Amino acid sequence: MSTVIDQRLVTLDEPIGADKAAVIRALADAVVAAGRATDTDALFADAWAREEKDSTGVPGGIAIPHAKSDAVTEPTLAAARLPEGVDFGSFDGPADLVFLIAVPTASTQDHLAVLSTLARSLINEDFVASLRSAPDVPAFVALVEGALQPKEEPAAAPVAAGAAAASAQAAAGASAAPDHAPVLIAVTACPTGIAHTYMAADALAAAAKKAGVEMHVETQGSSGSTPLAPDVIARADAVVFAVDVDVRDKSRFAGKPVVQGPVKRGIDHPAEMIDEAVAAISDPSAPRVTGEATATATAAAANEHFGQKVKRVLLTGVSYMIPFVAGGGLLIALGFLFGGYDITATAGEIVTTNSLFNLPEGGFLLYLGAVFFQIGAISMGFLVPALAGYIAYAIADRPGIAPGFVAGSVAGLMGAGFIGGLVGGLLAGWVALMFARLDVPRWLRGLMPVVIIPLVASIVASGLMIVVLGGPIAALSTALNDWLSGLSGAAAVVLGLILGAMMGFDLGGPVNKVAYSFAVAGLGAATVENQAPLMVMAAVMAAGMVPPLAMALATVLDRKLFTPVERENGKAAWLLGAAFISEGAIPFAAADLFRVIPSMILGGAVAGAICMGMGVTSQAPHGGIFVFFAIGNLLWFVLAIVAGSVVGALAVIALKRWAHRRTIREEVAEGEPSILAA
Repeated sequence: MSTVIDQRLVTLDEPIGADKAAVIRALADAVVAAGRATDTDALFADAWAREEKDSTGVPGGIAIPHAKSDAVTEPTLAAARLPEGVDFGSFDGPADLVFLIAVPTASTQDHLAVLSTLARSLINEDFVASLRSAPDVPAFVALVEGALQPKEEPAAAPVAAGAAAASAQAAAGASAAPDHAPVLIAVTACPTGIAHTYMAADALAAAAKKAGVEMHVETQGSSGSTPLAPDVIARADAVVFAVDVDVRDKSRFAGKPVVQGPVKRGIDHPAEMIDEAVAAISDPSAPRVTGEATATATAAAANEHFGQKVKRVLLTGVSYMIPFVAGGGLLIALGFLFGGYDITATAGEIVTTNSLFNLPEGGFLLYLGAVFFQIGAISMGFLVPALAGYIAYAIADRPGIAPGFVAGSVAGLMGAGFIGGLVGGLLAGWVALMFARLDVPRWLRGLMPVVIIPLVASIVASGLMIVVLGGPIAALSTALNDWLSGLSGAAAVVLGLILGAMMGFDLGGPVNKVAYSFAVAGLGAATVENQAPLMVMAAVMAAGMVPPLAMALATVLDRKLFTPVERENGKAAWLLGAAFISEGAIPFAAADLFRVIPSMILGGAVAGAICMGMGVTSQAPHGGIFVFFAIGNLLWFVLAIVAGSVVGALAVIALKRWAHRRTIREEVAEGEPSILAA
């Protein structure tokens, strides 16, 4: 494995920036100058995006900005010892030791493990002091390289399961505690999984040792994760989650008292988390990792604004609903392909009265079409119940699923459609969550998630849907369907423009998801007579295919405007665009946001308008050109995509050639640090 640091990548006691944006930019410059990355802007953008998720300053005057980036060609560590500290967001003050960890997006686990080793070494006060006193660059590099060397674990050290356990015990001395001492387990994880994940693991282990607590840590990081052993989990008295992302396989810890916080809290205040976990062991009202979703709800409430929480639960419902719609829509399309459009009236009778040995008069293809159509129709029938059920699940975990599904089915019964499903799911989840938070006697807790909560939440949510809300929502849904069905001419084109622009606005982000969710949710109302929802779906899919295809085309039309990495990304974008994966354009937008995104909005709007104007339909919610058999008016679908891609490609080329590019350095100088170059 090649070295990750050399003397070209280290700056000692020289000012390289007045704030953290300038410091990160200077370190990114050093990585590119050393030939270990291809694009300073792209590397800075990826590192700054990680910085904005959560600051990378840690106690002790240290900062570890880090990123996975397509611009990086080999795993690299750049370092700076600053003459004056720069604020990186740590609670104890500015940082004078800054390490930029930069790894390729597809870096191997071995490289990631090496870089994670450095992050963990920075918990060691003696090592940090030696870095501050290093007389010159060669000595500094030698210290870092020594810290990166693999170290053998002591043979007698007890093994705490998990990827972090052995090294955490060796570094922090976390030996097994006496039988009467509390036993804690912890999971640490951050979005990147390179630095904070492992630093939090070691900080928690060290704090547990000082408190006389036995601690076992599982790191869910980029260099791999070894799950805690079942017997270790069984012995644990409480759980600590220091995470910024979902814990994998959280059900393993069901029933355990839990303390949860951001991964940075595990680094900054590990002793507090240990104390809270020990206190939770004897607290009957402490949050627990159970089907009641108390831990999930507590974490969400602590880290999300109301708008973020609503978006998360709604998109969770949509994400679980999509497989029903995707499978059902494709099966219905196959039913029409083999059985013709009249199959809608006869499919049920053919399936129940005929078989392979008793074919209908239309023969095998008609029978096959009926089977496909009937299975697809049944799958589509789960659209609203699944939407409501998993919205409730996102709010209240497993106890919310049953009342959510029931409320969604009631919405279908009342004719309230997907709007009724949204409302019913939110109601069911909220009621389930409220009951899950009740402090009930210990003997009743086992019945709460499996009997009492589903029963009460179903009665309340579905009762309100039937008695109060179902009628008005059904009227609203009918009005919306009538409006869509009546769209024609200019109105349809305008709707296509709006939806297409939304699909190109943030390439898989919230605005894109709103447009896509609107299209998918409407598929349940589509009939042979009412094709408007299918037109909306086709417009959204075509517009969503445009951004990757447009950027791929642009890299072919004017190669010199793009870096070698972007040209490689352009090759992959052809396939991503064809498969309706809008995120294929994100690497281009990350490097040049204010010239790529407007171009993608323009191209998506053109494709959406053409599809709506020419009456293109899609019975499949995903798949792009690969579900061609589910597309009505396929020629215009293809032409719309081609037109949108050409317009988007020409627009981005024009902007790159003639629009002034303000650099990050200019923005920083103006006091407005930005994630991306303008």
